[in-house]
Amino acid sequence: MSNRMLLLSVKPEHASKIFAGSKTVELRRVRPKLTEGDLVVVYVSSPKKEIQGAFEVGKIIAGSPAGLWKKVKDRSGLTWNEFSAYFTDAEIGYALEIRKTWTYKAPIKLQCLRKLWEDFSPPQSYRYITNAEHDALLLFQCKN
Repeated sequence: MSNRMLLLSVKPEHASKIFAGSKTVELRRVRPKLTEGDLVVVYVSSPKKEIQGAFEVGKIIAGSPAGLWKKVKDRSGLTWNEFSAYFTDAEIGYALEIRKTWTYKAPIKLQCLRKLWEDFSPPQSYRYITNAEHDALLLFQCKN
């Protein structure tokens, strides 16, 4: 089990690339407190609104946006225009290497997450979760 877990909001088009294996880095403007081997649980934002799976973190690459682009452009799943728009006004950017991915047996919809955690609201960017919260996600059976 990983040392730290993060629940990360990802747009549907990027999540599908992550789980298809064509996007092998996840870009962030703020560096999460993660290290190699930690776990990222992927919450797919609107219109999906569900947790689909997770990935193990490899290296974390930092650099100026221009330097970061040179290192990860072929793995980012973005065009230069998308990349530069995301990092507008940022002095430094981060790329979380996606070491391996897996999907859960069934996506966990937002309404089910709210049955598990009454005060659940999807993170704007990310939030840390505990091992116990992750275990509860895996064991929870939602009846609509």
